[in-house]
Amino acid sequence: MTIVQTSFGKIKGYTENGVQIFKGIPYAEPPVGDLRFSPPQAKKPWDGVLETTEFGPCAFQGYSFLEVLGDKLQPESEDCLTLNIWTPAIDNKKRPVMFWIHGGGFTIRGSRAPAFDGSHLAKRGDVVIVTINYRLGAFGYLFIPGETANAGQLDQVLALKWVNDNITKFGGDPDNITIFGESAGAYSVITLTAMPAAKGLFRRIIAQSMPTIDPKVLKKPTKDLMRALGIKNKDINALRKVPAEEIIKAQNEITNKGGLLFRPIIDGDTFPVHPLTLFKEGKCKNIDLMMGSNLHEGKLFTALNPATREIKDEKTIMAYLGMNGINSEKARNIIETYKEARAGIFPNDPKELLDSIVTDLMIRVATLQILEAQSIYQQNTYNYLFTWETSVLNGRLGACHALEIPFVFNTLKVPGADGLVGDASDIGNLCENMMDAWLSFAHTGNPNHDGIPQWPTYDKKTRTTLLFGKECKVAHALFEKERKAWDGIIGKV
Repeated sequence: MTIVQTSFGKIKGYTENGVQIFKGIPYAEPPVGDLRFSPPQAKKPWDGVLETTEFGPCAFQGYSFLEVLGDKLQPESEDCLTLNIWTPAIDNKKRPVMFWIHGGGFTIRGSRAPAFDGSHLAKRGDVVIVTINYRLGAFGYLFIPGETANAGQLDQVLALKWVNDNITKFGGDPDNITIFGESAGAYSVITLTAMPAAKGLFRRIIAQSMPTIDPKVLKKPTKDLMRALGIKNKDINALRKVPAEEIIKAQNEITNKGGLLFRPIIDGDTFPVHPLTLFKEGKCKNIDLMMGSNLHEGKLFTALNPATREIKDEKTIMAYLGMNGINSEKARNIIETYKEARAGIFPNDPKELLDSIVTDLMIRVATLQILEAQSIYQQNTYNYLFTWETSVLNGRLGACHALEIPFVFNTLKVPGADGLVGDASDIGNLCENMMDAWLSFAHTGNPNHDGIPQWPTYDKKTRTTLLFGKECKVAHALFEKERKAWDGIIGKV
């Protein structure tokens, strides 16, 4: 195996199935002690050759009900700031680079998850794949103005800088980097457009199932955490001395009802402005953009929540909309719009109605708003909808949140993905078609390839969407009445 000289020291990985692999490369100093909650510090150079054949530990994991879908990743540690590389060859070819940021509600998951193995993409598309860890939960997103904000996002930025500085030595092109991610990872890649420290570090974006980016500045989760630990508000030095396990225990008590309580905060400094504002102003016009969602995003959440697994009337829907700050008049209008628009799809089924509303409020409408804004300035703007439905839980999950990930990476049968995908005997060429679209986009900014119909760009007039399912096809202005029902509710920045 070739030894690679990085700007911090020499590393040695291994070769498997024609792909050269490096795992657990440290890109920052361990964020422990006085560095806990601080911006990441670049890794100090090391002597000798560092063996990079095993994944590094994950960030400390908080509680998530999504754990039922797969084993909790282990080990976990504060010393988690590592990245992994898959490359077809160590040469001077300058391949496109695809930089993956994992999801998990900014609370769980990590780059060691088998579903994120980059081997298949690297080999099929002649690209370099990079996956990273970043700090999660309170460790990454504690917010004390003037003291700490968005440490997890700054981890992502430093990892991107490492890639810009070193990826040529792995056969990659630093001038052709696509950042891509799902859920919190999609939230992250769109957030990076609004972070001054990330400017110029990437060329393209693929955002899969991006949660609606909340403009509210949340201080309460941090205050609640410190109160639960018996620490004076804003005493960050005292919090740095608390064992990590105690912080996670207190965090879990705060977040056990769900929601992105620890997440990127528009703090006016590291993250100054909502990304949608920048897209509307044309300040991201040099970025090629592909975004999309899954047909039944909301079913993953409602099917696993006992309170919403089965509902018999619309009271739960009204309560859900109210919890999201929507008054009763607007909530009633949304419900009636969906009932009328979807009458031919699921007549008189409040559970399906709830699933559709959750899907659009959480993800789909905000995605379309960014696509609409970007399409004015950038021709390479594309929208997709993933429609293949899993048989898991007797089909109750449908084409749910996160289901598309193993299709993108061709990791359908690995632990953690197989439990969500279930029987994939009927997928035809879906996996190959998605991989090739992602790879084509990384190469050129255009996802079209011979395996799919001609995929036009997105614009406000046609609202073209490529449907990835048992059959890949093009549609226009999907669910348009429902989209319009959110005008003035979603997208206020």
